[in-house]
Amino acid sequence: MPDVQPETAGVQAEYAARVATDLEANSKEQERLGVEMTALQEQLHALQSDHAVLLSMQQALGSSGTPAATAKKASTRASTGKKAVPAPRASTNNSTAARTKKPTATKAKAKDAAKEGAKNKAVKAAPKTATKKSAEPTTGPTLVELIDSHLSKQSEPRSAAEITTALAQDRPDRTIKTTVVRTTVEGLVAKGRAQRTKQGSSVFYTAAAAPADTAAEPQSENATG
Repeated sequence: MPDVQPETAGVQAEYAARVATDLEANSKEQERLGVEMTALQEQLHALQSDHAVLLSMQQALGSSGTPAATAKKASTRASTGKKAVPAPRASTNNSTAARTKKPTATKAKAKDAAKEGAKNKAVKAAPKTATKKSAEPTTGPTLVELIDSHLSKQSEPRSAAEITTALAQDRPDRTIKTTVVRTTVEGLVAKGRAQRTKQGSSVFYTAAAAPADTAAEPQSENATG
């Protein structure tokens, strides 16, 4: 008998410890589930409020029923074979008129642009034509003849600028440029109809001596001898 009592006491203590452990685990599980239930309830309330807001927005937008009702209508139409009626189009007359007006407006713009371009070309070409006409004399001696005549009347060499100034004064109706005069005089020098002398950096021109004068000098000397 004395040996049985200590064994019984040890078993009871072991069971008591196990029960205490199970009670603690049970309490912790209840706490965990309670926290999860609270969170789920909060999510449920949030979803319910969002659902109410979405329904009110759907009604305000004039949508036709819930998605389930829309799917049901679509399946009913497919089963009956009815086709959806398209929205009415604009009248044919209006569309035709709109198509007709666009090309007309485009053609009008193209014509206006062509006219403006022609006017601009005419304006640009007018001064050039006038300049050419003024530069080219209709009648009278050529520039070579004028330069040759001018040099033959001078007793001293003349530069291209001086020749240009003199010719411009004599011929105010003509446009005479120094560069053109210099080129023309150089041509006369190349042909032997004018002579060129250089003084420093300046170039001067004189008329060439006439062959008749050169031939007359020996004759006069022979006559005097």
